[in-house]
Amino acid sequence: MREHLRKLQSVVALVIMATALGFATDKFLTIENGVNVLRQISVNVCLSIGMTMIIVAGGIDLSVGSVLALSGAVAAGLLKTGLALTPLDVALQFTTLGAIVAGIAVGAALGLFNGVAITRFGLPPFVATLGMLSIARGLTMLWTGGHPITTLGSEFGFLGTGAVLGVPMPVWIAGGLTALFELVTRRTRFGRHLYAVGGNERAAALSGLSVNRIKLAVYALGGALAGVAGLLTAARLDSATPNAGFGYELDSIAAVVIGGTSLSGGRGTIIGTVLGCLIIGVLNNGLVLLQVSPFWQQVVKGFVILAAVAIDRASRGED
Repeated sequence: MREHLRKLQSVVALVIMATALGFATDKFLTIENGVNVLRQISVNVCLSIGMTMIIVAGGIDLSVGSVLALSGAVAAGLLKTGLALTPLDVALQFTTLGAIVAGIAVGAALGLFNGVAITRFGLPPFVATLGMLSIARGLTMLWTGGHPITTLGSEFGFLGTGAVLGVPMPVWIAGGLTALFELVTRRTRFGRHLYAVGGNERAAALSGLSVNRIKLAVYALGGALAGVAGLLTAARLDSATPNAGFGYELDSIAAVVIGGTSLSGGRGTIIGTVLGCLIIGVLNNGLVLLQVSPFWQQVVKGFVILAAVAIDRASRGED
């Protein structure tokens, strides 16, 4: 019974919150507002899917917000002005697809760098990714010169502002990634190995699993998903700004924790994380509709995170 209640606690919390906000304001329970909430959480869903896999494997990534910014800026810059290879006297021009691939590749490369720092050089995940947070943000400033890159074109902008069958493209992308990685984590060998490493790294190594390769893979995937989030952010705003993604790592970690993933690793689901993103999105949206001060919104969000962790520990009978 306790296990079933633990699995349903995020759903129950979301239903209670939505019901309360529905009574508090007549603007909340509308189709338009529901679509708006889904659009708003799409970027956090992309980030949090990667964060879930990293935390399940026993790590953490504080750099996803900065990786988001650099990936979006690189894609926008390549699309807008191309890439000049001065020593070779060559100028490369990029199509929309080429810029998208380049942005995701940058995110994956930065994530892989995190993985190498952790597995090869033995740095704690907190320290390695904190360093990358600063590195990626600095590289974003260098790439953009401290100025936003704007007017990226309608084809690229479709990623952030377009719609198919009335559903915004960011929602389709976030939904597709959710389905893909729920399948990967729950139905593949890689997924089983992921939980094994997070549950007991030493036992996983003794059983023959390549722990370092699994960690490298999850950090690279986390970086690539941060790259996708960067593309969505730049496409939606039609601008890649140096300060994009500032503080997003906190919302991502919050969604993962609220969704029931254990910070000690070995336990958590992608669906639970998406529910965590929905809870944060509904909370933010409801507080805005109720015209609550943004400063109080941060306070309320902090208490919600603390409550989620406390309830999770109590449901598992921990002291």
